[in-house]
This record gives sequence, C-alpha cells and structure tokens, in this order.
Amino acid sequence: MYFSNGFVIKQLYRPYILTVAILFLSFISCKDKPDVKADQAVEPRAKKIADTFREHGKERIDFYKWLSNPDDSAVIQQLEAENNYVEQYLKHTAALQDTIYNELVSRIEQDYTSLPEKSNGYWYYTRYEQGKQYPLYCRKKETTAAPEEIILNVNDLAEGYEFYSVYGREISRDNQWLAYAEDTTGGRQCRGQFFNLKTQTYSPEKLADISGDFAWSDDNKTIYYVTNDHTVRPCKVWKHVLGTDPGRDQLLYTETDSTFNVSVSASQNHKFIFIISGSTNTTEARYLPADNPDAAPVLIQQRKKDLLYYPDYFDGDQFVIFNNDKAKNFKLSQTPVASTGINSWKDIVPVQDSGLLVSFEMFRDYLVIQHTVKGLAVVTVMNRKDNSSYKIDFGEQSYVAYVESATDQFDQDSIRYSYTSLTTPSSDYTFNLSTKEKKLLKQQKVGGNYDASLYQTERIWAPATDGVLVPVSLVYRKNLFKKDGSNPMLLYAYGSYGYSTDADFDASVISLLDRGFVYAIAHIRGGQEMGRYWYEDGRQLKKKNTFTDFIDCAAFLEKEKYTSADRMFANGGSAGGMLMGAITNLRPELFKGILAEVPWMDVITDMYNPNLPLTTLEYEEWGDPHDDAFYSYMLSWSPYDNIKPTKFPAILATGGLNDTQVPYYSPAKWVQKIRDNNTGDAPVLFKCNMGAGHGGASGRFERQKLTALKYAFMIDQLNSK
Repeated sequence: MYFSNGFVIKQLYRPYILTVAILFLSFISCKDKPDVKADQAVEPRAKKIADTFREHGKERIDFYKWLSNPDDSAVIQQLEAENNYVEQYLKHTAALQDTIYNELVSRIEQDYTSLPEKSNGYWYYTRYEQGKQYPLYCRKKETTAAPEEIILNVNDLAEGYEFYSVYGREISRDNQWLAYAEDTTGGRQCRGQFFNLKTQTYSPEKLADISGDFAWSDDNKTIYYVTNDHTVRPCKVWKHVLGTDPGRDQLLYTETDSTFNVSVSASQNHKFIFIISGSTNTTEARYLPADNPDAAPVLIQQRKKDLLYYPDYFDGDQFVIFNNDKAKNFKLSQTPVASTGINSWKDIVPVQDSGLLVSFEMFRDYLVIQHTVKGLAVVTVMNRKDNSSYKIDFGEQSYVAYVESATDQFDQDSIRYSYTSLTTPSSDYTFNLSTKEKKLLKQQKVGGNYDASLYQTERIWAPATDGVLVPVSLVYRKNLFKKDGSNPMLLYAYGSYGYSTDADFDASVISLLDRGFVYAIAHIRGGQEMGRYWYEDGRQLKKKNTFTDFIDCAAFLEKEKYTSADRMFANGGSAGGMLMGAITNLRPELFKGILAEVPWMDVITDMYNPNLPLTTLEYEEWGDPHDDAFYSYMLSWSPYDNIKPTKFPAILATGGLNDTQVPYYSPAKWVQKIRDNNTGDAPVLFKCNMGAGHGGASGRFERQKLTALKYAFMIDQLNSK
C-alpha cells in the first residue's frame, strides 16, 4: 500500500509505457531538418472585454474572462482558431511529427500482459492486443494455467466515444459482480455500472455523478459508493442494494466541509469498510464491518488540524495506522479495534528524521516498509517474530523501486518489487523474505533495438538561492553528449502536493536522447523527494521556493555546460504547468521554449471561486485568498497576474475542453495575455483537445500524437533563427 501526500493509492497494477522492437533510431543530434516554412500563420487574437476585480483594496483587470464560458459560441470559435493556428504554424513539421509518432508507437508493446495478482481465489491481470487502444481486464481461477475470463473489454466499451476511461473496478466477494465507473468526457463525473460476470449481463440500474470509489459488503448485494457535488468534489457516501432504484439509496455520510473530500475502500483483507475524509493536511476515518451491511459508521479518531492518518486491518484485534502524529516524516502505529482514539495508538515503526515513510506491506511473519531517503527508495524487511531486520540491496546507487504484495494471502513470505531507472526499463522481481532470493519475472520490452549501454544517467545537486541543495536527475546518449553547452535539454518538474517525481524509465524520451537532447528532472521543493519538510517548504507562504528551485536548477545546468539557455526547454503539467507560467515570468531569457501542459495560470481568480472544482480543497496547498496575507503572497507569483512586457521564449500550451481540474480557459487566457506582452517574435501556441479532459486523449496510441507534436515543436525551434 502506497501513500502520497495523504491520499491512499492502492496499486492493483502499475501502467508503464510498454514497447516492441520495430524501428531502429538512426537519428543523431538535431538533424531532422524541417521543410521550408510556409507563410507565417496569424496569431488568433481574442477580443478584449474588461472585467474588474476589487480585492483587499487592490484592483485587477482581466480582459479575457469572457473565455471562461464554454456555452458561448465565440469561445468555441476562438479555441478552434487556436487549434488551426497550431496546425498551420507546425504544418511544415508534419513529416517529422509522423516520424516521431511512429517511433513512439514502435516502443509500445502491442501484445502486452501484466503480471497477475491474486485476490479472493482469482489471478487478475491486464492485457492489450495488437493495434488496440484500450485494455482488456482479465482473470483466471485459482491458477494461472486456468482458462481466461475477460472481465471487461474496454475497446468494446469505448466504441463510439472520443474519450473513454474505466475507474474503480471492484468485484463482489462471491466473485460474480463487477462494479465499475466509466467516464466518457474526461470530466471525472462518472457513471456506475454493475456487470454480472457469470451471466454476462448488466443490472439495469446506473449510478450518476460518482467518483469511482466502491466497496462491497460480504452479502454480495450491498455496495458502498461516493458521489460528487457540482464542483466534482467527492462528498457523499451511499449504500446501494443491487437491483434496487438508486433514488432510494441510503446516505451514510456527508462531508460538509468544502475543504475536504471523501473516499470509501475495503481493508486489505476485506473485513472492514473505511470511509476517509481528507484535505491536503488533515484526515478523519470511520469504519464499518463488512459482514454487517446494516451497521453505522464508527469514528476512529476525530479530525485534528495537520493530523494525517490512514487505517488498515490485517489480522487479530488491531487496526494498523499510517500517520504523522508527532512524526513529520510519518510512522506506523497500531490500535485496538475496540478503542481507536489517538491515545491508544502504539508505534510499531517509529518516525525517521532522515527518511519519509511512504509505504508498507504487512504479513503474518514479516513487515516490509519503504522509506524515501535523499530521493531514493530504502526498503527494510522486519521479522515480526524475532524483531530482526535487513535492507534489500538493489545493486545501484540511482534507481526507483516500488514494493508490493502479489497476493492477498496474509501468511505469504515473498513480495514483488518493480525496479527501474532513467536507463533501465521497468523490471519486476519476486523476492523471498526468508531466503532473500530474487527472480526476474518480467521486464518492460522496448522497441527500436534499445540498448541501455548507449545511455548515461547522472544525479547532481544544484545549489538553490537559500543554500539548499536540490537533486537533479539526468540522462543522455553517451556518443551525442558534450559537456560544452551545445546539447539541447528538456528540463521537467512538478513540485506540488507532496508528489515526488521519480526518475524512472520513459520510453518516449528516447526519441529526444537519440537526437542529442539531455533529459533532466528537477526534484524541487513542493514534492517529497527529500522528506516531508521538502513539501512543507514548497507550499502556501513558501511556494516561491518551488519556482526559484527550478530556475536555480536550470541556471546550474547551464553553468555546468550540460546545455545553454538558447537550447533549454522547460516542461510541466497541471500544477507543474503553473510552475511553467511562474518561471516564464521570472526568467524568460533562461529558456528557448516552454511546454506548459494543462497549466493552472489564473491563481487568484480561481481560488476566489468556490464553485470551481478543487478550489476549496486546495486552500491548504496555496492559501485562502480571502486572507490578506495569502492573497498578497499569491498575487506576487500568480502566473497570469505577473505577466509583463518582455521577450518571451517560444511557448506551447495545452488544454482540454472537458477538464474539470484545470479549466481550458486557464491556458487560453494565459496565451492571450502573453501575446499582448510579447516584445519578441517567438511563437505562442495553444492546442486544446475538444473532446477530453485533464489527462488528454484516452487511447494509448492516440496519446502519442501530442507527444510527437511537442517534440517536433522543440526541434523546430532549435532549427529556427
């Protein structure tokens, strides 16, 4: 079980980019010469209508607020004009885009099957078929040699939809009913379906506006689920009985605090159902016995500001609690089911000041815990019988590892771990906790005759403005790299919500490395690579550390001649896209180009609007602008509010019309204001997906088209005057 900034991520499977051998890349440096450019396309300038905001004695004027109404036909026309402009501006790179797209697709393992994981008597796995965009979810009874049962063929379900995604697959304890949520717009307002795996028929009722969280009761007909409000905030937990009208479902819990959302899930062994309310830095949990569908939720520990805790149950009469009570880097405790208050919590894995506790797997005889220490995974195996322990040796100094259980059997003595690096494709091992034997089960297949020995990784430390050292991970092709500033670079970062950016393998980056690019990840504050304090130093009134860290990393990379300012591109998405806006304002001359994907730019206006998705949930991340201290600080860095006349680098921004996390108009407005203030002639492009949301296209091949466009954009800029 993994924990990320307080939100539980149960990794039933880990989707990696998977590839096959089709094409060898013979391209070097940046020698893909584009055709002669056609006549320059004309930027689609939007009309200006002044909207005035008066806040805390200050006045702000927004000339592009009108773009926030998707029901206005003029808005749709503007977005279509933006897409046409991108197409026309990059028309001369069409052949290059096709070449890169074919490379990207060639690295995807067409016929792919994941490693199976056992649950309640069945082995579950995911597979893809040749040429198909979407997965098939499958299982086999008892042994992996049993006949295959296809649970869902998402290719069939997605037919007729521009966007289709399945969330929250949960199977009843008798293994007959599958509950799942489907999103057909990318807007995260899902519809719930109930499919009988024995009869291959659907129950007639549908659940509306759900989050995708499900948990089954032991009676195999009662299921718990969560609905969203109009801001797509999961806020209500319901109890539904199969075959009945959802309009008569019983409401079990309502989260009335708009800064919290709610989730529902089963314990590791399905003995309990947990209802967890959470904000960025505070949680509150309740439980119900899974064998009593008439039971009312029981509070475990009342919410306390800045207390994050997550319960689970494995055996005996104790809950296991992952928590940060007097433990900034988190610890593991246990408490009697009959007496769950915080005063009853007893530590079983104390806090480590040197490392952040991120995950654990508990078994009858062993406890496996994973910490992040200076950005690297440290996995400790503890013997619960004699209290002895040892650390798993991964054999390298720079790597990424994830530990997980392969079955739901409490008495097992082995685990799986996935190991990867910037040059090592994802490799899944089984590891015996008693004998310490490891065995490679599966390695990601990479097409194009990929040879890891051709590439080099480095981990360097860049000094930040305040003296803190920021880790940077790099990879490049050895024979194309010269430490003289001549190599182009793509520098990526995220830096928010305590989300750590792991330096794992990304097959798509090979298309850049084989053209002489250096790919780098700046592990800036706002993530948790260096511990919980790394996150605390990059949020609310310390948020500017995130931006200055990125700039300091970029400047250091230039100083050390890994690249130069006229060959460096910056990339980030969502909150990382907001980072792109901030660094563009602060040091536009430091970058050749900016790739801002679904970027959140108009911070003040959005944080003042409680009717937008995520706004109230994120006061603990950015601050509440109704408070003058937070308002003044946010106003000092908000990307949209700090655009000034200057020579901007080349910009490619993206968005999704159905995005409910970062509305399309955030990048749409930003590019207009950038154009108004651009004293240079570098292009400012905005591509809006008119049929998807925050995650972009849903098909595994379709997604590669945007990547090909981004890469072609950078290469084209390197070849421009």
